Amino acid sequence: MMARAVLSQADISRALTRISHEILESNRGSSDLVILGIPTRGVILARRIAETIARIEPDAAPPQAGALDVTMYRDDLTRTRTRTPQPTELPPGGIDGKTVVLVDDVLYSGRTIRAAFDALSDLGRARAVRLAVLVDRGHREFPIRADFVGKNLPSSTRERINVRLTEIDGDDGVAIDDTAATEGGEA
Repeated sequence: MMARAVLSQADISRALTRISHEILESNRGSSDLVILGIPTRGVILARRIAETIARIEPDAAPPQAGALDVTMYRDDLTRTRTRTPQPTELPPGGIDGKTVVLVDDVLYSGRTIRAAFDALSDLGRARAVRLAVLVDRGHREFPIRADFVGKNLPSSTRERINVRLTEIDGDDGVAIDDTAATEGGEA
């Protein structure tokens, strides 16, 4: 397997700290802030961001974190293998009138985020929706741009970005795999 490490645990931690500061600056604090992660790794990243914001502003109300499953809102269900839907977990106050920050691990085509917009509209009316991603790899199919990015990582469409998080994978890191090389194609 031809994997190349691009972010270490320390890099991920620094990126999430920077994203947390940028969210606070953009929102002018943590009031009326809801951070929703897109399963699976986006949920973990959303929790980490919410915890970081709470540490940055210990005297303010901590942001509310939750999960937004978009599986059944995807427009490519018939073409791609999908995972089992996960529960959507909204904070007790919901999203009405709040600034919602959607969090995902990798922004690629934009289809997942488009699906997230549809899912959000079924749950309420947010005051504003922002997007935070750990990695933006390009190759958009929809006009979607992240507001907060940990790392811009231009990549080939034949490459795969692998995000590893301790809570699921046992360690933190981001690597690029050349799928052509791993599938017997030429690198």
